[in-house]
Amino acid sequence: MPFAVRSAVLNDVPAILAIERSAPSAAHWSSEQYAELLGDGVVLVSEEADQISGFICARSVAGEWEIENVVVGPQFLRRGVAHELLQWLIRRAESEAASAILLEVRESNLPARRLYEKHGFLAVRRRPMYYRDPPEDAIVFALRLDG
Repeated sequence: MPFAVRSAVLNDVPAILAIERSAPSAAHWSSEQYAELLGDGVVLVSEEADQISGFICARSVAGEWEIENVVVGPQFLRRGVAHELLQWLIRRAESEAASAILLEVRESNLPARRLYEKHGFLAVRRRPMYYRDPPEDAIVFALRLDG
């Protein structure tokens, strides 16, 4: 069944939290933090049959966007949900004249790294021991946008 992407609303926060909690390597935030991001950032959700299957969230600072979290529910993995969410976010950033999109990803997260590379992101630097539980380096990716 196809899924749709839309901007998240406050009523989506419980589902976003449930999906996030199902992914141990995701950034874990409170419902208040997500509610705040709905007001001053971008949160997109994918939805299939009235069920949220994944989400992506980002903040914009001085024309650069930073992806804060991308999580897909376990039952929806490998179905193109993250790909579609990322495409929507890139289009949104372009429409708002962003100069770049940045993010950090665990060095060991090869599927995520491949996804970002497929969308034109380049590894630009490493942040040693950026993550905890377990400790691991982050790879910083950047996508420069034609503005």
